[in-house]
Amino acid sequence: MERILVVGVTGAGKSTLARALSSRLDLPYHEMDALYFDGPGWSVNPTLTDDVAALTAGPGWIFDSLGYPEVRDLLWERADTVIWLDYPRRVVMPRILRRSIRRTVTREALYGGNRETWSDWLSRQHPAWWAWSQHTARHQEVERRTRDPRFAPLATHRFGRPGAVADWLAAL
Repeated sequence: MERILVVGVTGAGKSTLARALSSRLDLPYHEMDALYFDGPGWSVNPTLTDDVAALTAGPGWIFDSLGYPEVRDLLWERADTVIWLDYPRRVVMPRILRRSIRRTVTREALYGGNRETWSDWLSRQHPAWWAWSQHTARHQEVERRTRDPRFAPLATHRFGRPGAVADWLAAL
């Protein structure tokens, strides 16, 4: 495990696990949303593909994402390991709601200096709406990729509950 993708739906705990793996394995961790959103108004990084290509050219790394469409195949082609947090909605929704409420109340600065606001909750792009509406599609996308012959060499670790991940991480 040297080039790792931690994948799953919004709110599954990808970033938390990626940070823990980074510390345990001494590999650089790259937060995909921080690379993707580069400025005010949730502006998108125009050099995302070049940035991700440069980061994944190295011998070891961890990304906390399936990958945005522009870089998805690049990430999957260069990875050697996929850790799939395949949690049901009943696990991820309370997590995403707690996180978004905290971020909204505390005005926590996020990627590119952006913040979640109360009015954002009305948008289909809000993390809570996104996690709910994209849960099945994201599951199907990861399932399809893990069965795709192009990605057969990848070691895939699929976890259906947080306790299994904790046990696996403790055993590393």
